[in-house]
Amino acid sequence: MAVLEIKKYPEKILKEKAAPVMEFDSELQMLIDDMIETMYAAPGVGLAANQVGVSKQVIVIDVSSKEEQSPLIVLINPKIVHVEGEIAIEEGCLSIPGYITLIKRAEKVKVTGLDRQGKTVEIEGTGFLSRALQHEIDHLNGILLVDRIGRLTKELFKKRYLSADRQA
Repeated sequence: MAVLEIKKYPEKILKEKAAPVMEFDSELQMLIDDMIETMYAAPGVGLAANQVGVSKQVIVIDVSSKEEQSPLIVLINPKIVHVEGEIAIEEGCLSIPGYITLIKRAEKVKVTGLDRQGKTVEIEGTGFLSRALQHEIDHLNGILLVDRIGRLTKELFKKRYLSADRQA
């Protein structure tokens, strides 16, 4: 296993829709293991494959630090099939280090996808798990949290974040 480089905004792959996984081979299993190790090393609670430069619909999530009874989740080709409610909470992203902003998301989601063996799974998430599922699935669709903020806030973000990045 290896800790992979997490791609940072504004890298192009973060804005691209990831390709569906078709083969459940050893290469996919190694990617999943590396993503899990990278997520824990970051440290983060979720990671999408395109955040490590791989255009595949794979996410890993572990919110056990916030919700004790939540196991490690590996989802392949995930889709949100049902949403309920709405709540706005501050959110950050490993691909935009140091930036936290208020994001509106569904309070509850139902997601379908495949596990690492290719079996169909369905996950219902509320609270922090709901937010993590939505955040990581957004990544697979080329959507960053800054795409979910207002135009003026986004312009301010771009000016501050990109100028701070150039100074580093």
